[in-house]
Amino acid sequence: MFSYSKPLFYPVDVQLRDPVFGQILLEHYGGKDSEYSAASQYLNHRSNMRNRYLRDLLGLIAAEEMGHMEMIAVAINKLGGPPLCYVNSQGIPWNLSYVDQSLDPLAMLQADVEAEVRARMLYNQHFTMTNDPGLKKMISVLGGREDVHKHLFQKAQMMIQNSAPPEQFNDLVVLYKASLQNL
Repeated sequence: MFSYSKPLFYPVDVQLRDPVFGQILLEHYGGKDSEYSAASQYLNHRSNMRNRYLRDLLGLIAAEEMGHMEMIAVAINKLGGPPLCYVNSQGIPWNLSYVDQSLDPLAMLQADVEAEVRARMLYNQHFTMTNDPGLKKMISVLGGREDVHKHLFQKAQMMIQNSAPPEQFNDLVVLYKASLQNL
């Protein structure tokens, strides 16, 4: 179950309008390695995951990715960027090929790890493209969350490979919730 909460996942502080950087941030909104792609992929993987705790984890992370997407939208609007559409910074529309269609749990989790790595690299690149301290802080937080997600997906892979009992996977949900306390 998903619910909407009015406060942003993390505050978005933009000091100066920069429509060019707003256009660049569309990569995180509707690009291949965007928050939308991640949320869509994790929801799809959630639907095909047998372990209920991994389903919960994927749902929690998918919901967080949607919150990240909302932060990106606010930043783009504050920067005076273009209207928000599911396109990348070049105006190329988002498409379903960006979402992994694996059905094997290990393959799904590997695709999720790879998505987090690519998103982190994109955030690292964009961090260097702005001098706005508020945007740098937001990008840093979002990049750090990608690292948390990657770590949890990798831990889930190891647990599957080590034939951990299904209920032990609840530890991942507990770790995820604890990671939110540091924001």
